[in-house]
Amino acid sequence: MHIHLDAVGGVAGDMFIAAVADAFPRLREGVLDAIRASGLPADVSCRFEAHQDHALTGSRFVVEEGERRPGEQEHRDFADIRRQLLASAISPGVARHAVGIFTLLAEVEGQVHGVEPDAVSFHEVGARDSIADIVGAAFLIDALGARSWSIGTLPMGSGFVQTAHGRLPVPAPATALLLRGFAMADDGTPGERITPTGAAIIRHLHCSQKRDRTVRKLVGTGYGFGTRRFIGLSNTLRVLAFEPVSGEVDDQADDVAVISFEVDDQTAEDLAIGLDRLRAHPSIFDVLQMPAFGKKGRIGAHIQVLADPHELELVFDACFLETATIGLRYDIVKRRVLRRDMKVVQVDSRAVRVKVAQRPGSVTAKAESDDTAHAAGHRTRTAMRRAAEDASLEDDA
Repeated sequence: MHIHLDAVGGVAGDMFIAAVADAFPRLREGVLDAIRASGLPADVSCRFEAHQDHALTGSRFVVEEGERRPGEQEHRDFADIRRQLLASAISPGVARHAVGIFTLLAEVEGQVHGVEPDAVSFHEVGARDSIADIVGAAFLIDALGARSWSIGTLPMGSGFVQTAHGRLPVPAPATALLLRGFAMADDGTPGERITPTGAAIIRHLHCSQKRDRTVRKLVGTGYGFGTRRFIGLSNTLRVLAFEPVSGEVDDQADDVAVISFEVDDQTAEDLAIGLDRLRAHPSIFDVLQMPAFGKKGRIGAHIQVLADPHELELVFDACFLETATIGLRYDIVKRRVLRRDMKVVQVDSRAVRVKVAQRPGSVTAKAESDDTAHAAGHRTRTAMRRAAEDASLEDDA
């Protein structure tokens, strides 16, 4: 699946959730479940509601909080937010995307304010509604499993935005850093058009702005609206979802960085934490750990990391930070990737995600083990996985 975003009114976390869920209504309950499992207080509630802005209709995503005392404002550092997400009941895939989006925000906020990412104190972004937006967006990204994302020219906006740091020019400094390399234009409509959370999401998705003449079939559209109203313009983010033309195998050839190194002086527990942190990195695709024997018969681990070749310096820094290695080897190689789609099916009244791969002449499916882990007993879990895979294949056929 390929998904294209049209930032008609702009991009924000709530607009992204509303637009994608408007195009894929079956995922709405999963968004709410993921947010409830993220560790937010019970007085935080979320809902989808129908919305119309000028001539367009679609959805809004609304987050509501309990009352706070006058003058109370939530300040939380990135390390605390990351601990909450990794310790919560959300699935590893959702946690990886959520931490990845927050990592991008922490890195640019750290650059703006001159502090280390872990020590960045979030104000607006660290508030409960923004955590809900990022976790909800992470669930949708994980559930769809789209092989590629693209976005049109971004609206620049103008004027100032009021923040905890005072009045800042639009785009806000952190947003501007996240949007480096994206094509932007001033369409004459003032105000903050892209929020830091919205910018972090499209950066995390590696949204392309290149012209793509691939022939595809349009299979879904959705409109997600923000809270502001513009004169003569709908404040909406549009989603267009595409599938390959029937009968074609939608594979993709591109480059990937393969980074390898050995570790023999780090405890297994600490290394496991570090590798989980690497898996959550927005520029790392996968991490593989294998046993190895080093000099003097020491038992160690051979680590292989697959990463975005355009973000190598960031990946190198993360490997040196999270592991005890003092040297890396890397190469840029070609890869071929089959189209993978994530479908959600109901098994025993439970939503189970199933990854469906389009192979030449056949289709294969595999249920996510995390979604069947609640079932007690090996046979029961196996039966649930088989039922989910069968249901997904029948739906695909």
